[in-house]
Amino acid sequence: MILFLALCFVGVAIGGITAFVIFWPLSLVHLRDRHPQARAALGEGAFLSPGALRWLLGGRYREVRDAQFTGLATPARVSAFVILGALGMSALLWLWAVALR
Repeated sequence: MILFLALCFVGVAIGGITAFVIFWPLSLVHLRDRHPQARAALGEGAFLSPGALRWLLGGRYREVRDAQFTGLATPARVSAFVILGALGMSALLWLWAVALR
């Protein structure tokens, strides 16, 4: 049962990855088109750049005063937290199952 729950959390993480892959590039394209100074601050290759991900996860994207942009970046942030949380829970459950053997 524990391993089944761990597998369920892997499925939740896959859903989070799907949402992240949809919303984060849309957010970056919106920045490129309407806020080039903010996009330039993130640097090249911002999709998986650690600095850009810290910027997103830290909520500093709200400094860009654009409701359309925050409407794209907020789901990207939530999905990133879902990915981290679901993979963390899956790892904990897997370790728990191994410890019970």
